[in-house]
Amino acid sequence: MTAITAIDLIDLRFPTSDSSDGSDAVNKDADYSAAYLRLITDDDALYGCGFTFTIGRGNDICLQAVNALASRFVGRDVAELCDKPGQAYRELAEDSQLRWLGPDKGVVHLARAAVMNAVWDLAARRAGLPLWQYICEMEPADLVNQLDLSYLSDVLTADEAIAMLEEQRQYREERISDLKDHGFQCYTTSAGWLGYSDEKLERLCREAIEEGYQHIKLKVGANPEDDERRLGIARSVIGSDRSLMIDANQIWDVPEAIQRVRELAHHNLLWIEEPTSPDDVLGHRAIADGVRDEGIGIATGEHGMNRVLFKQLLQANAVDFVQIDSCRLASINEIIPVLLMAKKFAKPVCPHAGGVGLCELVSHLVMIDYVAVSGPVEGRVAEYVDHLHEHFVDPCRVKDGAYLLPAAPGYSAEIKAESLASWAWPNGAEWKKRRDGAAV
Repeated sequence: MTAITAIDLIDLRFPTSDSSDGSDAVNKDADYSAAYLRLITDDDALYGCGFTFTIGRGNDICLQAVNALASRFVGRDVAELCDKPGQAYRELAEDSQLRWLGPDKGVVHLARAAVMNAVWDLAARRAGLPLWQYICEMEPADLVNQLDLSYLSDVLTADEAIAMLEEQRQYREERISDLKDHGFQCYTTSAGWLGYSDEKLERLCREAIEEGYQHIKLKVGANPEDDERRLGIARSVIGSDRSLMIDANQIWDVPEAIQRVRELAHHNLLWIEEPTSPDDVLGHRAIADGVRDEGIGIATGEHGMNRVLFKQLLQANAVDFVQIDSCRLASINEIIPVLLMAKKFAKPVCPHAGGVGLCELVSHLVMIDYVAVSGPVEGRVAEYVDHLHEHFVDPCRVKDGAYLLPAAPGYSAEIKAESLASWAWPNGAEWKKRRDGAAV
């Protein structure tokens, strides 16, 4: 029997606030971070890596929650864990004392995502397959048995989920071939951080066009004059035939959101993302009713705390573009139910990415959605941000504005040993160097 022998935990942080990478109307000083774990086994060639994403302070709190959940797997049979990831998920979810701290939200839920990301990475590595392929080759009934469908039966039952997955199996090889040839279209946010100068914005928009992107997103929500000017610069560079999206990162109340978006509508916007509190389903519906006549959709879900919130957004017709997050929803077990509900409500899934490793994980999730769940869906595009990929053993690959199929076994979650040694907080080599320089 191969067993889990230990859990390695690392608080990993990068000083992205130095260059305003990640800056928006609410998050002005993001230091992209990962609460990172590695499931160690008594077979040196077999391990599982996972993480959840934060933006700096509090990453250590997430790591404590990860430890509280993952430590119970030490001594467990790897085969049992990998063959029954749904059972492992339910074991974590049913810890009533830790559940009380959510339930299904907050730090404990982020930690559950990290732990289950590592379990799924371990399972795919054990099978010798990239995670997207491992999932797509599972029998629908077996896959559904691993999913968290609790509180969803008024919208999605297990039988419906199995039927939806069965229906798509006939197209699997055709869709995989298409992805090998063309990849999965993505959009860039790298040009549009709020802290960038007008000159940098213009330059990065031009570079995005040269790299093949057909969709570009800008952060908004500072003052109206800045938003108007910056959108004008972007639209003048990218022309009228490419899509332009805006992201307010929760900065507005509902009436202000409607007013501000309508004032910017003449820039021909595809969507407004996170216009208000991410938990306000009826607020999103009101904003949708207030701006859809301008041809502008509502995108949200980056901070969607769980599958139940997504169910309500879909039921209320409060979202047009469903934005799952690979480290806020509790891994594959909760993400696929959201993909299935979006399919049922005919809404495109456009995952949030960027940060530390989110693009790496999303490059698997979009392939799962396209191959096994939804197939071709008009309007679907995934986020890509060109930061920190050099720290990953199996970084995501983007060509001509499209994610390419991951090929290495696992969930692409493993971070290079040298990056961990350099950027572990607070005593990694690079953090020590920065402190020594500040002292001088």
